[in-house]
Amino acid sequence: MPAKQQRFQEPEVGCCGKYFLFGFNIVFWLLGAVLLVIGLWAWGEKGVLSNISSLTHLSGLDPVWFFVVIGGIMSVLGFAGCIGALRENTFLLKFFSVFLGLIFFLELATGILAFVFKDWIRDQLNIFINNNVKAYRDDIDLQNLIDFAQEYWSCCGARGPSDWNLNIYFNCTDWNPSRERCGVPFSCCVKDPAEDVLNTQCGYDVRLKLELEQQSFIYTKGCVGQFEKWLQDNLVVVAGVFVGIAMLQIFGICLAQNLVSDINAVKANW
Repeated sequence: MPAKQQRFQEPEVGCCGKYFLFGFNIVFWLLGAVLLVIGLWAWGEKGVLSNISSLTHLSGLDPVWFFVVIGGIMSVLGFAGCIGALRENTFLLKFFSVFLGLIFFLELATGILAFVFKDWIRDQLNIFINNNVKAYRDDIDLQNLIDFAQEYWSCCGARGPSDWNLNIYFNCTDWNPSRERCGVPFSCCVKDPAEDVLNTQCGYDVRLKLELEQQSFIYTKGCVGQFEKWLQDNLVVVAGVFVGIAMLQIFGICLAQNLVSDINAVKANW
């Protein structure tokens, strides 16, 4: 009788994991490209791209940086993940997983350090907000961001309305010729539900009043304290968002490493 032939199944690259990783990353690649294009377009509209030295003129945060940095990172990671999965390129897949793992551990370390050094973080946040208060009129995007934060958290300045003394337009010095002297931006004002039209002059001269009188016109609590209160009130939601992001990162790393193992197994069989 002829000897029974044995057939061994050769290792294969899993198609499901490969194309799922490809689809998973192409979404982030396209989203990152959109954010990057928006950031570069905004810089172009400001004239920053034609005058690079103007980058150093703003002492506060330029919100366009968010779009450029986040968009750039997402584009690079998405490209590496997409092409690495589609072409079965182990170098790009390893780059993707290592870079994503590095971001994950940086986020984890930041969270731990923020919890351990809460007081130091609070002081740095005060300094950061006050630097942006100084630069309030220097950049329209920064101005809109500060106005949004003060309206959303019902606050004014880092510790209180007096922080607006740091801004050259709002300070109370005698030599300040600005009409906004001793005032605050309209975003500090307590909104009247009956008003249909926004009163952008509602904060004029308000800091000349006594503190008890100010409470009827503007928010007197600082944004740092209000932000901390908001975090405490929404702790479950904030933690859920961060856990969700972390799970996506771990999932992407596992998919990439599994695909690398399959590719190496197939190559070893050659």
